[in-house]
Amino acid sequence: MPDVQKVSVALTGEQIGALKAAIATGEYATSSEIVREAIRDWQFKRELRQEDLKRLRQLWDQGKTSAATPVDFEAARQEARQRLAILAEDQALVR
Repeated sequence: MPDVQKVSVALTGEQIGALKAAIATGEYATSSEIVREAIRDWQFKRELRQEDLKRLRQLWDQGKTSAATPVDFEAARQEARQRLAILAEDQALVR
């Protein structure tokens, strides 16, 4: 195992109970094992978020430089609200 260092982490009683239950059922051998897995999951999710943000930035930049006609956001929002209002009226009539 690489260089291992101890850290102190504050957990709620509920979290401690969940750790102890997972160890008691044999799902994990130690609380350290649980925390290491949680950190690996967090690192993976963090990397995915970073990739998502990178992709969104690329799409944003592509959109800004494209020759597409810009959309009037306020007009689109008004149109969407009108459609929702019509749908709500239709649903009220069905009931």
